[in-house]
Amino acid sequence: MAISSLNIGISGMKAYQGALDSSANNVANAQTKSFKPEVTSFQENANGGVRVSISKESQALAAQENQSELSGTDLATEITNSLQYKAGFQLSAQVVKTADEVLSTLLDIQK
Repeated sequence: MAISSLNIGISGMKAYQGALDSSANNVANAQTKSFKPEVTSFQENANGGVRVSISKESQALAAQENQSELSGTDLATEITNSLQYKAGFQLSAQVVKTADEVLSTLLDIQK
């Protein structure tokens, strides 16, 4: 059980890190003309845990649509998402820490 908790926590950390990276990319390109922000969505893994999928719109298509169009990035949404992703990462890290403590206790009992 502790091993599966460890895997679930690690998958959560990876997913939230990917989402944070995507959000950072959106914020960094907020002033770029014709930039289309990445959209993240989370899905449950079949064996537990979570994964993130990041959809990207083709930059070439976006550039062809309108050269003077401003970025589609909403900074308020990105800041809110970043705070949620940070909290999710921290919670997943706490799951990993707790699973590690449980495994350590089990190993100590075996001695």
